Amino acid sequence: MNILVIGEQLNLEEAKQKFGDTHLWHHRLAHIQLSEVINQVDVVFDFIPNPDSIDSYKPTKELPIFFNASLITLKTIFKNGDIDNLISFGFCGLPTFLNRDLLEISMRKQSDVPTLTLICKKLGTDFKPVADSVGLVTPRIICMIINEAFYTVEEGTASRSDIDLAMKLGTNYPYGPFEWCNRIGINNVINLLKSVYSDTQDERYVICPLLLKEAASAR
Repeated sequence: MNILVIGEQLNLEEAKQKFGDTHLWHHRLAHIQLSEVINQVDVVFDFIPNPDSIDSYKPTKELPIFFNASLITLKTIFKNGDIDNLISFGFCGLPTFLNRDLLEISMRKQSDVPTLTLICKKLGTDFKPVADSVGLVTPRIICMIINEAFYTVEEGTASRSDIDLAMKLGTNYPYGPFEWCNRIGINNVINLLKSVYSDTQDERYVICPLLLKEAASAR
């Protein structure tokens, strides 16, 4: 397949790790000059979507586009209007969440399921439909666990290394919360927690002061 990745170099690298080098890859850092490549590709992975960027896809052929829906829903991405010839899906484009066996995919129309099934078969991946909600499922759970781990350290209940070890042994997670935070990126974790809290007003997503402090000191 011809695949266009819009985002940073690390996004392209993780997409290649996930889907393999047998595809023909195209890369853009932003939504500019897409007309030069958009009609040459079969699918797009847009890691940096926003409502103002949708017009960049006009005019195109009927094109499936996977939008990074970790911080923004498909509904919000298309709030300024629809484009009939786009087939849109949501995925989590935060670091470590694309290159997994199972893709969590949100969608706007159930009628797009056959297209999604065909694309994922060509990409060699399984998928699981989830609701069009900020943070999807796994990302919001992992970031909430990271947040709770920072609260635990802040309270002096356990050390970071003990928490990481306990989570890996007790839940069979591949990484502990602090290891995962480093891989995802502390600012990405904070941005996701902020987005989910803004959407839900759920106190579970109130960011730990220690997490905010460490992010500020890392800048």
